[in-house]
Amino acid sequence: MRYSKDSHKDSKVMNSTQAALRDEIRELAEEAFHQKLISGHGDGPDINEYQIVYQGKPRHLPLEQARFFLTNLLYRSRIH
Repeated sequence: MRYSKDSHKDSKVMNSTQAALRDEIRELAEEAFHQKLISGHGDGPDINEYQIVYQGKPRHLPLEQARFFLTNLLYRSRIH
């Protein structure tokens, strides 16, 4: 496997991107929680996952999927 000189830099960018995504998910989850659309949320057992308790069941979702799920859940609550 080849690494560029900037592979360490790329790793830092990825970590900050992942941290920003996790922060966005946490904000969406807080909003969904306060609207009683979910009953809990938090970091998953895997760093690349987020746990959302929906309809009484904990779901461990990849970060991108968690953001998509929460965005759609909040959107649907606004149109109904």
